[in-house]
Amino acid sequence: MNLAKVPAIRTPSPIQKLLQTGDAWWNYYEEHQDIIRDSVLSNIVKILSCGQLITGCKNYACINLDCQHTKKVPLSCKSRFCPTCGKVATDKWVEKQKAILPDTDYQHITFTMPMEFWGLFSENRDLLERIAKQAADTIKRMAKKKGINVAVFTAIHTFGHDLKWNIHIHLSVTMGGLSNDNTQWKKIRFSKKAIMPMWRYNVVTMLREAAKAGEIIISNAALDAQYQKNWIVHFSKPTSNAWHTISYLGRYLNRPPLSQSRLLHYDGKTVSFKFLNRQTNKYETKTMDTEEFLTKFTQHIPDNGFRAIRYYGILANCVRGKLLPIVYKLLNQIIPPVFNVRWASLFKRSFGENPLECILCGSKMVCTGMTFGLAHRELLQHHQALATRQIINF
Repeated sequence: MNLAKVPAIRTPSPIQKLLQTGDAWWNYYEEHQDIIRDSVLSNIVKILSCGQLITGCKNYACINLDCQHTKKVPLSCKSRFCPTCGKVATDKWVEKQKAILPDTDYQHITFTMPMEFWGLFSENRDLLERIAKQAADTIKRMAKKKGINVAVFTAIHTFGHDLKWNIHIHLSVTMGGLSNDNTQWKKIRFSKKAIMPMWRYNVVTMLREAAKAGEIIISNAALDAQYQKNWIVHFSKPTSNAWHTISYLGRYLNRPPLSQSRLLHYDGKTVSFKFLNRQTNKYETKTMDTEEFLTKFTQHIPDNGFRAIRYYGILANCVRGKLLPIVYKLLNQIIPPVFNVRWASLFKRSFGENPLECILCGSKMVCTGMTFGLAHRELLQHHQALATRQIINF
């Protein structure tokens, strides 16, 4: 199959085109393959193959026997860095949260750390598995002092608007929680003045323990010096429900760190994109050579199995089934049903059109079968062909 000549099931995304223009990704891979992480290679191959018949598709036909219209819908590549499939995954996550999170007041807090610590997490990615817990423990400890068990969920972000490595934690917490005996829903407010030093202490202690274990190299003096600094912990305005936070996090969870709409130019040698400068609050244009861009872009691809979203307190998986029904009862709410979000409904919501309506006669389109493509391990064997748009026979 010639990927350059045979039409794809779906129009290639700008990210796909960027990777293939001038063989940009393949040139980068040949230069840096010894240090490219397995998760990076896996995700890039998924993106390169996404929307192609080689990955498989569902076949649809019009139920009107007098109409011959058919269509193919590609299967998801399941990469969170794919701008198309990542959006579908995000929309499904958002809908799922509606059936989990109780309808009450929430506080959204962003936990940051000094930039001199960022590199430690880039060079030692195991630390990313521990950092969200430090933010959650800060909140849980403060609530526990007041005899309250709160609901907490966090999202780990590694990128800034200009693609730089910038570790920070987004956390949402209910401004209320269960009493120790689980018989009352008690209100609570959190103080930035009290939270910041607790967060700073937790992170410094975590890094100190990692240094003692030989995982990282950092001096006690450098860690002790942090207690003289003010760390930024940003409190957003409280909201009456979790919807605002869910929507905000959804924009980042299963999307690449650079949205397609911000890409301005790429020719295989340079890449230009716009970004919001937080200091001036104005959009600026950044241009860099393709090698630098791909280095910055791929550094944000998490390791295989990494969980960006984590739940604590009432929402912890080990107690959620027991405690959430109690919460809903105390708040006089009904546990909402979990809706199985279909791709067709998400498509209609995004584009205002029903993809299962025949464009010729308006009748319903129904699935008539599936065309199976190659498994991911097989796609990896065609890495070069996908990157350089060569012929693939399967």
